[in-house]
Amino acid sequence: MNVKGADNGDMKVSLDDIIMTTRDMLLKESQRLDRVDYALSSGGAMVVRHSEPFIIGKVRRWFRKISLTTVYRDSENMLKPSFGEPDQCFPLKGDSGFVQIRLRTTIIPEAITLEHVDKVVAYNKSSALKNCRVYGWHRGYNVDIAIETGKIFLLAEFSYDLEKSNAQTFNVLDLVGSGLMDTVRLDFTSNHGNPSHTCIYRL
Repeated sequence: MNVKGADNGDMKVSLDDIIMTTRDMLLKESQRLDRVDYALSSGGAMVVRHSEPFIIGKVRRWFRKISLTTVYRDSENMLKPSFGEPDQCFPLKGDSGFVQIRLRTTIIPEAITLEHVDKVVAYNKSSALKNCRVYGWHRGYNVDIAIETGKIFLLAEFSYDLEKSNAQTFNVLDLVGSGLMDTVRLDFTSNHGNPSHTCIYRL
């Protein structure tokens, strides 16, 4: 790929150069956030439920069984650093859906951070989440028990803005109080215009 340099001369830039530059940008962004990530898969967090994934072809080998639900192995991409690489996400079918995550430990939530690939290298910005709600509750070790409605708390309601940073943090609502939680659920009701699928890069 040829781009114009500062002296208006042509210089070659490879895809690897773009990826490395984006990784540096995201590393600085994560350091700026200065928050502990309790939804990191390497720390013990896991996806326990999600809406219908967007898939092409036969991928039965990607299934794994968690209790009474079926979760795609690639759903763990949402709980890992993507380093800004396009397509390193988990796509869900349609422009609305949900993801439910068991956190690595019980916490008092303060904020939720949502990441999408940087718009500079994104293949398709329209697949980014837009209008979202995040709920939280304490489930303990009984993954399959029914949750009483009164014990589910709305943690945050927000819109992801493509014109802002690719990693956007939203504070938990003051009304939530100081309840302990080990499970969160992200519901999204729209994306930025893609009718076929919505990509989640990291929660």
